[in-house]
Amino acid sequence: MTTMTDHPHTRPAPVTGRELRPEDEASARIWDVAATVNDPEIPVLSIADLGILRGARAEGERAVVVITPTYSGCPAMETITADVTAALNAHGWEDVRVELVLQPAWTTDWMSEDGRRKLAEYGIAPPTGRAAAGPVRLSLAVKCPRCDSLNTREMTRFGSTACKALHVCNECLEPFDYFKVH
Repeated sequence: MTTMTDHPHTRPAPVTGRELRPEDEASARIWDVAATVNDPEIPVLSIADLGILRGARAEGERAVVVITPTYSGCPAMETITADVTAALNAHGWEDVRVELVLQPAWTTDWMSEDGRRKLAEYGIAPPTGRAAAGPVRLSLAVKCPRCDSLNTREMTRFGSTACKALHVCNECLEPFDYFKVH
C-alpha cells in the first residue's frame, strides 16, 4: 500500500478524472483501460465516474494504477483491484500493480457529473453540495430519484453500503438510497 503525504485535515480542491488522466501515451492507455472498470457495489458507475481512479502510469513494462477507496474499510477494493488487473492483463499488460492511497481521503467532490447523472438514473440520489473540510452535518433536502420530489426524509444514516443513507419519499412513498456527501 502506498500513501501520499498531505496534511490530514487539508481537503484538496475537487479534481475530476479529466484533470488526472496522464498526457503520455502509455500512461493514458493504462488510465483508459482502468477507467472502464465498474464499481462492484454500484455497477452503473466506473471507478473513474466514482472518482476513486486517481492515477495511472507506465513504469517500463509495468502498469501502475492508483485508487483511493470511498472509505478506509471499503470491501470493494479487493474486487476493484482484481478487476483492474484483469482488464489491463486483457489489454497486454502482464505486470500490473494497483496502489491503494488513503490520503487525501476520497470525497464525493471527485465524482464526475456523468457519474452523478448515472446514479440518479439507477435510482440512487446523488450527493448534493460539496464536502466540508471538517465535521459539519447539515440536513438538506434530498431529491427523490423516482419522482423528483424534495419532500423526503432520512430513514437511517446507514444504507446498503457505508457510502449511502436510506431515505424515503413522502410523495411517492418509495425508499431510495442517497449517496452521502463525504
